[in-house]
Amino acid sequence: MTDLRDLSLAEFSEALASGAPTPGGGSASALAGSLAAGLVAMVARNTAANPSFADRAEALREIETEAERHRLELVGLVDEDAAAFDRVLAAFRLPKETDELKAARSRAIQAGYRGAVEPPLQVCRHALAVLALAARVAELGNPNAVSDAGVGALLAGSALEGAALNVEINLGSIKDEDYRAASGETVQRARVEAEALREQALARVREALG
Repeated sequence: MTDLRDLSLAEFSEALASGAPTPGGGSASALAGSLAAGLVAMVARNTAANPSFADRAEALREIETEAERHRLELVGLVDEDAAAFDRVLAAFRLPKETDELKAARSRAIQAGYRGAVEPPLQVCRHALAVLALAARVAELGNPNAVSDAGVGALLAGSALEGAALNVEINLGSIKDEDYRAASGETVQRARVEAEALREQALARVREALG
């Protein structure tokens, strides 16, 4: 499979629209998160370079560095999510003619679903961190770029919620109750934190826009 990150925007959009099961919502969520991080980094970088904001340049450079780190991780997760679900599909294609083969196939399917939970769970974590950075850059960044910070917050929030849905649909096929409960709780905590950060960022945006 071609690395999704090597596709143009038009090609990636076409891949999403195709009848193939991957890439899907998980990869799209990771991409949304990377775009959010890119916007946060851009606002921080441009503001830090402006002499009018020299008093906050150091803090903004820290935001830029963190946002760029999350951006790169999220770009990688675009491919990781698709690859993980491809492994689930491969497990379903394993032979099942004997009891032994059926048991091996079942184990592979369970391992596949657990593997498919991890990339969107990572997207949730990174998107939550990007949301926190978006809230900070909405406060510290150049007011002329506050709409970019707001879009970053909106995209990060969508990335988190989209990834959370992908975690939940995969958890539904996992038999390990403890794993399901722990992963589900992680997602719910992230959702609560994300909503607060999103509103914090957007409140600052609305204030700046008057």
